[in-house]
Amino acid sequence: MKLGRISAATVAALAAVGLAACGSGTPAGSGAGGGGGATGGGGGEAVKVGIKFDQPGMGLKEGSTYSGFDVDLANYIAKELNYTPSFVEAVSSQRETLLKSGQVKYIVGTYSITDARKKDVDFAGPYFIAGQDLLIRADDTSITGPQSLKGKKLCSVKGSTSAANVQKQYGAEIQLQEYNTYTLCVDALKAKSVDALTTDNTILAGYAAQAANKGQLKVVGQTFSTENYGVGLPKGDTALCQKVTDAIKKWISSGEWQKAVEKNLGPSGFKPGAGNPPTPAACGSSGGATG
Repeated sequence: MKLGRISAATVAALAAVGLAACGSGTPAGSGAGGGGGATGGGGGEAVKVGIKFDQPGMGLKEGSTYSGFDVDLANYIAKELNYTPSFVEAVSSQRETLLKSGQVKYIVGTYSITDARKKDVDFAGPYFIAGQDLLIRADDTSITGPQSLKGKKLCSVKGSTSAANVQKQYGAEIQLQEYNTYTLCVDALKAKSVDALTTDNTILAGYAAQAANKGQLKVVGQTFSTENYGVGLPKGDTALCQKVTDAIKKWISSGEWQKAVEKNLGPSGFKPGAGNPPTPAACGSSGGATG
């Protein structure tokens, strides 16, 4: 009986330790595994941050690891503001909803600053200037730019400025198919279900450089829009906007912006275009967006 009592006590103690360990673990999908970039916040307020999960070079989730230019900025902001971030997927069509409903603190996900979006959310930035381009199959010589899209099947993502731009400029000449993610567009392009994928050149360069796509896909290299990337914020939170803007300015001036470009976009051969790095606008201004 004495042995039985000791055994029961030991089991109870071990169970308590086990429960404590489970409760103190890092949440699945946290921002701590930033793919070799910053480690996230400084142990302060735990916040959820929206990023892309399917954009190589910008925001990519592989297992429990996150990497990309936007991920590095998201982690840098969290560190400067003393946040401990966990990442949430922010697909293009859901970004405003995520911010308006309070599901995320901020979004860093190739989020173009536009007047239409500013009716629902605020932006800090821009922190990068990109341009819309085309991704095609490597053996396709029929598409040399947007002027050669007549009669072609074009893929883009629901809720993106890329889809809106191409509909506005070439809607009568093309067949536009919209999917929820860029990965689905890439799959359709490789399967010859569509003729081209259109979105920002930063994103396209990342896909073209992926090992699974090398030699199969290429970027046309004829941009036809200007996309000013900003950090999406809840509408009306001026204090947060100022803090994030200050963090972006420091990220750029410290040289970390250039390091992030070289690390995340350099391997694809992509080089930032004119105007980079940009000067973030004052909170409440237009930010110079066109796309």
